[in-house]
Amino acid sequence: MQLTLWTYEGPPHVGAMRIATAMQDVHYVLHAPQGDTYADLLFTMIERRNRRPPVTYTTFQARDLGGDTADLFKRACRDAAERFKPAAMLVGASCTAELIQDDPGGLAMGSGLTMPVVPLELPAYQKKENWGASETLYQLVRTICTGIPMPERQAITGRRPVVNLLGATALGFRHRDDVTEVTRLLDQIGVDVAVVMPLNATVADLRRLPEADLNVVLYPEIASSTAGWLKRTFKQPHTTVVPIGIGATRDFVREVATLTGLDADAAVATLSSRLPWYSRSVDSTYLTGKRVFIFGDGTHALAAARIATEELAFEVVGLGTYSREMAREVRAAAELLGLTALIADDYLAVERAITEAAPELVLGTQMERHVAKRLGIPCAVISAPVHVQDFPARYAPQMGAEGANVIFDTWVHPLMMGLEEHLLGMFREDFEFADGASPSHLGHGHAAPTATVERDTVMVAATEAVATLDAPPGELVWGPEAEAELKKIPFFVRGKARRNTERYATEHGITAISLETLYEAKAHFSR
Repeated sequence: MQLTLWTYEGPPHVGAMRIATAMQDVHYVLHAPQGDTYADLLFTMIERRNRRPPVTYTTFQARDLGGDTADLFKRACRDAAERFKPAAMLVGASCTAELIQDDPGGLAMGSGLTMPVVPLELPAYQKKENWGASETLYQLVRTICTGIPMPERQAITGRRPVVNLLGATALGFRHRDDVTEVTRLLDQIGVDVAVVMPLNATVADLRRLPEADLNVVLYPEIASSTAGWLKRTFKQPHTTVVPIGIGATRDFVREVATLTGLDADAAVATLSSRLPWYSRSVDSTYLTGKRVFIFGDGTHALAAARIATEELAFEVVGLGTYSREMAREVRAAAELLGLTALIADDYLAVERAITEAAPELVLGTQMERHVAKRLGIPCAVISAPVHVQDFPARYAPQMGAEGANVIFDTWVHPLMMGLEEHLLGMFREDFEFADGASPSHLGHGHAAPTATVERDTVMVAATEAVATLDAPPGELVWGPEAEAELKKIPFFVRGKARRNTERYATEHGITAISLETLYEAKAHFSR
């Protein structure tokens, strides 16, 4: 387990908490010391939920370690059962409590509880949050559905197919809106949704899972293992395409139609999104070939790479994920783009990779947003971990046709606003933008000559200053004129221009960078 200033994923018990919090009548008893209860804040402050997670902590203290912490846990289980009356109970230990080896599962089984109890063995020092969510969902479904007889499904011919949506959790990136959008999309092509699991589901809903014709895997990191078990146990097929982006949404609709016996071409024809038109419009020609760096969870990173290359004509210069469970898929996608995938959970390694790639847009998590801000690069958030601003009150899905529209706006606006910012910066010294200037070139004619004289005086002074500039031994110093010219370069390539100029100066023994040095470096690296 790595302790860092920032972390992409919490420990696995946080993943379990995401499953419990998403459901209606499941309670989680967590053996944890005082101080390990911080996870509540993730839901009430970041996701802005109006109720705290359904979690009971034992909150043992140091003085309790000399007594019977096992009895403390059993009392917590009985009290939670009596107070909350859940239909099923999850039991497990936090990172710290795992060290005292009290066996929460065995203790809960011997506590005389009447509801199903799901013991969770989540190795906190080997696994992380998404794995914890996946394992919890798998164990919960397996516990509840084991023993259910194979349903006698009716032939799909003559009726609307029925599917389950798997994987949406609490604290998920746009999961709430994705479920709404995918449900609407499926209804549009003639498919009904039976159970959404785990988001807003009940234990009774879990027992109905085997009745559906198909399982839709929305987030593979969380739902793949559960969908695989349902397929092996109840012969239910499941989808493999995640409908993020208009191309993937078409493929998803075609896959669902094929698996349920619908007319695939007719289903695809019902799709409508503005993204294809926007990306072909004249205003978007400015976006063609923009260099983007992509990093996030496996599902969203893979989807972003496809959208960037196939739908927006971007050039992907970096692709990576912190989801080691999906490292193979991300490596394969990166290889197709001629890249080496970055598989890491160290944000400093990601920052170094972004700096080296010198992209014009970063698509990442809230960590990459901070990195991009320091580097002066536009950024759009595409994946958890996210901050409160990425749980908007408005409808903002990532999936389906409307999700494609949201993605276009989210990715393109930082670039467009960046262009506007650059133009304002480039003309900031123009006399029409100067303080005290006439509001229009048709107005009073005195501001322009005065501003021009002042500007020429400054430029002469800057030229003289760089001529007499003394740089400390071994250090590079930028002259005022060269620094001013550097600021006219678009912000998204300014860092690269600075690094190339300094590299050129170092190689040629120049310590004071003048305007001529800047131009010579540009000519040198443009060959």
